[in-house]
Amino acid sequence: MNLSLLAETVSQYTDKSIYAIAAAIAILVAAAAAIAMGFAISKAIDAIARQPEADKKISSTLMIGLVFIETCVIYALVIAILIVINIL
Repeated sequence: MNLSLLAETVSQYTDKSIYAIAAAIAILVAAAAAIAMGFAISKAIDAIARQPEADKKISSTLMIGLVFIETCVIYALVIAILIVINIL
């Protein structure tokens, strides 16, 4: 690829547009985590329906997993907020 063409293409993007793309990626991470939470809850409900006697162990494992997913979402949203603040 021609370096002058690459430099011209990169120069078309401003800092604000790159920040906006990064913030959008962070929001997509949060959306993916929400889908993962729904999937985890669905599987936990299926497992409890199959083995009702193991509901306490399944529920505690589910809560730990949801906490880790939620932590990822919080980090992604904080990063998105910091990026948006940097744009302004």
